[in-house]
Formats: sequence, C-alpha cells, structure tokens
Amino acid sequence: MSRELSNKPTSLTIIKDSANRYFASFVVETNPETLPKTSNSTGIDLGISTFATLSNGDKIEAPKPLKQNLKKLAKFQRKFPRTEKGSKRRERRRLRVAKLHAKIKDIRTDFLHKLSTDLVKKYNTIVLEDLNVSGMVKNRKLAKAISDLGWRQFRTLTEAKCEKYAREFRTISRWEPTSQKCSNCGFKGGKKELNVREWTCLNCGTLHDSLRLTGGYRDINAAINILEVIQPKTKVETTEAKVIETPVQLSLFNEVAEGRSETIKRTQSHRKSSPKKDANGNDVSTRPESTIQLRLFD
Repeated sequence: MSRELSNKPTSLTIIKDSANRYFASFVVETNPETLPKTSNSTGIDLGISTFATLSNGDKIEAPKPLKQNLKKLAKFQRKFPRTEKGSKRRERRRLRVAKLHAKIKDIRTDFLHKLSTDLVKKYNTIVLEDLNVSGMVKNRKLAKAISDLGWRQFRTLTEAKCEKYAREFRTISRWEPTSQKCSNCGFKGGKKELNVREWTCLNCGTLHDSLRLTGGYRDINAAINILEVIQPKTKVETTEAKVIETPVQLSLFNEVAEGRSETIKRTQSHRKSSPKKDANGNDVSTRPESTIQLRLFD
C-alpha cells in the first residue's frame, strides 16, 4: 500500500479487472479533514484544445492518452478478430487490448485526480459550467475528443473533494452566454462559432484575441464570466465601468453620424461641381429650366 490506513478496515473486497489486475478495496472510517481557508476563487472554462482555463489566466493542458495511443490501439484491435475463438492466441491478444485500455484510463484518472486536488488546495470557491456532456458526445466529430478529456469525471472528483475538505463548489447554468459577453463591460456581442478565436467588443473596444496571455483569451474571457455569475462586480466597479462606457458609445454614434453627413455633403458637392454636358462637350445647366417652371406657377 502507498500509505497506512487511518483505522482498522471494516470490510475488504478483492477486484479483478479485464486486464487481469487485482485491486483491494477497503472500507475505513475517517475523520473529516479541513484545509486552511483562503480568499481565492476561480472560474473554470473547460475546452478541447486546452483542457481547463482559469479566470486568472492559467491554462492546464490534458495528456490526451487516447489520442497518443490511438494508432497502437487500432493495430491491436485489427489483429484480435483474426484469431480463432477459444484459442490461447486470442486470449493473449485480448489481454493486450485490455492492458492498453487500462493504461489509457489510468493516465487520464491520474491527471484528473492531481488537478482536482491541486485546485481544491488553492481555491476556496470553484465555479464550473454545467455542461451537457452526454448530449455533446452525440456529435460524431467531437465525441472522441470529449471522451478522451474526461470532463464529467473531473467535475465529479472536484465536487467530491470540495465536500470532503469543506470547500465551496458551484455550477452555473449551461445557457449562460459566457463566450458571448465581454468580461470588461458586460456587453453581449452575440453568438460566436468555435472557429472565431478573437473578437472586439463593440461597446468598450476591448480586444479578446488568441494572442493575449499566452493564447486563447476568448477562453479566459469565458472563465472570468463564469466566476462573475457567482461573484459579480461591486457597485463601485460597475459605476466606473458605466462612466467609461458612455463616451465610447457616444463617440461610436458620432462617428457613424459624421460619416453619413460627410457622405451626403460630398454627394451634393459632387452633383453641384459636375454639370451635364451635351454631345459637343459643352456644359448644359438645368437650373434655368427649373426657374422657368417656378415662374409659370407664379
């Protein structure tokens, strides 16, 4: 065993998996543990290219064990059905496939355990988005990548460890527009496709691009919005944001209005400065005709 048991076990179960590995499962009574409280809170945005993006800008990459061993697994699985049923060779090849699957699972589980434990130790409040993972894996283009990351297992482990160490674990609705809203001023810029990695807020002009803070600022923006759903800005910060927003909004409208008026002025001046010409190239003015028409009406 890697560590001593805190008390005498009340029961013991021996488990054998498909890779012919044996595990001993103990049931032991333990005392509740608590960690020193901190004032740190974090919102976590889960993704495919980057496993987790924290609201403070930190990024955690996943090992993606299935992707790393996909070719080897495909090779073992091609050879397995070519063997005769009930033969020793078939059992050996089945065991090779099972051991590789177990290795992939162990790498993923080890990563998720270490990450969830580290987050629980650092932050007093952890906020996650309630993703519809079961519905997302129905997308055949993303199912393999999502399954390789283990989003649901990460949430389960983090929630259990928060409960164990007296931390606060919160989730927000999956319908919150975390990727559509600007974390600087709160302006909603509309739905954006996954391939849109940078965008500029139309209200405050903040650039959410893929080059800031070592890449993926769109994900950092979403992580900040996830945290602010539970811990919104104070009134002072909100008032200051509004004071900053107003001149920008007016300047934007002024630019549009001025641009339109300039266009009208240029069009009118162009019409005045470009008189019509006849077939011989002589200038022909239409203004006397209009003057005659007015006199007739008089």
